[in-house]
Amino acid sequence: MSYKITRKNESYNYEAPGHFDVRTTRLHDPRDVNAGGITMGLSHFLPGGGCNYGSNAKETIYYIVDGEMYLESEVGTPDEVKTTLYAGDSYHCGPNTKKSVVNTGSVCSQMLVVLITPPEA
Repeated sequence: MSYKITRKNESYNYEAPGHFDVRTTRLHDPRDVNAGGITMGLSHFLPGGGCNYGSNAKETIYYIVDGEMYLESEVGTPDEVKTTLYAGDSYHCGPNTKKSVVNTGSVCSQMLVVLITPPEA
């Protein structure tokens, strides 16, 4: 068993493909713990910033810490396929689900992002 504590000054910035007007910071990587499969980061989106419509091979959770993010997803009820997420709201989807987010607010939005590597079949 292993663990990792990341102090607030130990996160690091990285470039996320398909993202724009955002500062992405990585808090945890799968390699941080034995046989880990979770990546976690905190993204800071400027007004108008976001992520292009697309998918990744990981299960995904978005949690809006502050601000608002407009979400477009290929799955959900008619009211959920295109919706705005506000502070305290979250979104969870399976691997390869197409989605996009855009900060439609007038202030920086913060979004906690958790990516989970699916188990091998």
